[in-house]
Amino acid sequence: MSTDTTASVSTHILDTSVGRPAEGVAITLAARGGDGADWALLGGSATDADGRCKDLPALPVGTTHVRLDFAVESYFLSKQDKKAEAQQDAPANRDSGASGVFFPEVAITFAVVPGEHYHVPLLLNPFGYSVYRGS
Repeated sequence: MSTDTTASVSTHILDTSVGRPAEGVAITLAARGGDGADWALLGGSATDADGRCKDLPALPVGTTHVRLDFAVESYFLSKQDKKAEAQQDAPANRDSGASGVFFPEVAITFAVVPGEHYHVPLLLNPFGYSVYRGS
């Protein structure tokens, strides 16, 4: 929950290749108080069956920048069958590294101001992603 002196953050992930929430993706939250300041790892969680991460840590007073790190490689590796089905005729390892996962992680950095809530959804598929400020 945001206060007059802090911002708050929430997120969720939709796997657009299968049209479903992405369950079990580990997410870490880091914050810093100014451009060039060191990042402080605040903690993390994982997405639930709804693709939501409802228990991210609170942001400290003075936070100006936030980074969400999504560990998506293990999610895609655990979903190989659905991934191949969603890609239809596309080769499973097209443009991918040795693991068969093109984006092993997604890092989203954004600016915040006190008193505001930031909901940052991640729309994810094996070969791309999109992010936006939601409500």
